[in-house]
Amino acid sequence: MSNSSAKSPFPVFDGHNDTLLRLEIERMKGKERSFFDRSDTGHIDFERAQEARFSGGLFAMFVPSNLEQDFSKPFNPKDPANFQPVPQKQALDFTSRLLERAENIAAESDGAVEICLTPDANKAAIESEKLAISLHIEGAEAIDTEFYALEEFYKRGLRSLGLVWSRENAFGYGVPMSHPASPDIGSGLTEAGRDLVRAGNQLGILLDVSHLNEKGFWDLARITDRPIVASHSNVHTICPSSRNLTDKQLDAIKESDGLVGINFHVGFLRPDGAFSTDTSLNTIADHAAYLVDRLGEDRVALGSDFDGCMVPKDIGDVTGLGRLMEALDTRGFNSQTLEKIAFQNWISALEKAAA
Repeated sequence: MSNSSAKSPFPVFDGHNDTLLRLEIERMKGKERSFFDRSDTGHIDFERAQEARFSGGLFAMFVPSNLEQDFSKPFNPKDPANFQPVPQKQALDFTSRLLERAENIAAESDGAVEICLTPDANKAAIESEKLAISLHIEGAEAIDTEFYALEEFYKRGLRSLGLVWSRENAFGYGVPMSHPASPDIGSGLTEAGRDLVRAGNQLGILLDVSHLNEKGFWDLARITDRPIVASHSNVHTICPSSRNLTDKQLDAIKESDGLVGINFHVGFLRPDGAFSTDTSLNTIADHAAYLVDRLGEDRVALGSDFDGCMVPKDIGDVTGLGRLMEALDTRGFNSQTLEKIAFQNWISALEKAAA
């Protein structure tokens, strides 16, 4: 690979971004911008995505506890204002706005952006160099316990769901973003949460354990009949944040033939947990190497958390994906493994969820 190129040698299908939320909050604050205009705001827009060979991924629909939450810089994780529960009606309304935003982006793209309803549609979009959007809900506050909203969102393209964000809801208990800390915090899934796992399995929705506490993780592992996926989490042994996965959890993901998407947030990468952009890409390579060794090359992917976190300055935004691929290449990952990490493993995970 050329050290001068910022473009990834492979298409990149990324497991997690908060771009829809960022665009919506900017609109609410009177600073609306088009996804199709190149910007120096945030991490992803259409022009930068094309430049980077970013081919799409799981676009999250997340409802913040308050609109001032900004996880791209240090904040007080013990401030209750950041983790207040969101009522279902409020969450449903906000999530619906984010879904409409995704639909409008696709409609305005003249065919260049597609909301993909099947893994085959994702593959076709990537092959034709379209931007493939698979819709994800991060924290199921918008879902009623009878699952009418789940079925409606599924009809409109929802293909991935995280039962919780880092707060308690009707379905389970999320982990705080604490370091050093164990993910073994709080109780397991509620009865409604266990039912949601079964409903997700029945619809073929990928179920995401990122943000879920350890007891909830093991409840899900016992119930689900599909592979366990952590869309944007890292290795607890390297960085002991409560948001990261223990070796036992990684072993369970491997046993289920699941997947882990590597999160670019510096606080979940660095052994010291510091919020510092002076974080080497070698640190991401450390997590990648550990995960490939523990899970195998078919179960590791990317889950950047773009537009929702602080990334290493050597990545900067989506245009830094090529530099990350170079760092992984330098670490010794061969082209076949890099291609799997870049996009193939995510497509395979969506296929397994839908089967």
